[in-house]
Amino acid sequence: MAEVSAAGAPAGRARRGPASPLAEISVVIFCVLVAEWAVLPLFGRNYLAGLVPVVAAFAFMLLSHRARRESARAVGWRLDNLGRALALLLPPMIASTLLLALVGWLCGSLRPGVLRAGWAMAPTYLSMFVWGLMQQYPLQGFINRRAQMVWGRGPRTTLFVASVFALLHLPNPWLTLATFCGGLLWAWVYQRAPNLIALAFSHSLMTVVLVTTVPYSSLGGMRVGYGYFL
Repeated sequence: MAEVSAAGAPAGRARRGPASPLAEISVVIFCVLVAEWAVLPLFGRNYLAGLVPVVAAFAFMLLSHRARRESARAVGWRLDNLGRALALLLPPMIASTLLLALVGWLCGSLRPGVLRAGWAMAPTYLSMFVWGLMQQYPLQGFINRRAQMVWGRGPRTTLFVASVFALLHLPNPWLTLATFCGGLLWAWVYQRAPNLIALAFSHSLMTVVLVTTVPYSSLGGMRVGYGYFL
């Protein structure tokens, strides 16, 4: 079993466990790539077929947590450090929002009307939060933790996690760049305050900022994988 610090993060460098941490990361990445690049050309828009590799990835992660005896709290399903995580997230989020707003103003692509819809957009915002949570859990609660078992906390692990996140958004160039930058922030914060709820909030909010500032045409419809070419 991998050693865990008092804060719930993997301690030190590589430890013996049920399987190689990098091999476990590879399994999850493979499942996501299959969903993005193989399901659509083979099965069209058959969403049930698309769910198979995704469900397989989540099942594998849950089994891995159980094998390593990782608690939900250690993974980041917690509230006690929510304030600390948000305090780390907010300054770079504000700076990024101002920068993207400037880009939108210069490009004439600001779309504040989306925000004026108020409560009518509540279901959309809730779905975006859930979608952000579904991405941050495997990215941070699994890949980041497994990478820490190999390299420990620090820049190398942070860069690795951000690179994986960007890889999974290819071949969409601007979205790949945006997710790499976001991945750096979220991986850095997770290593200091592992809280998936705060990260999902940040993920969903920055997605709203991105789609209301940057020219939408440059985002490729937010499509990734084989769907980017359709």
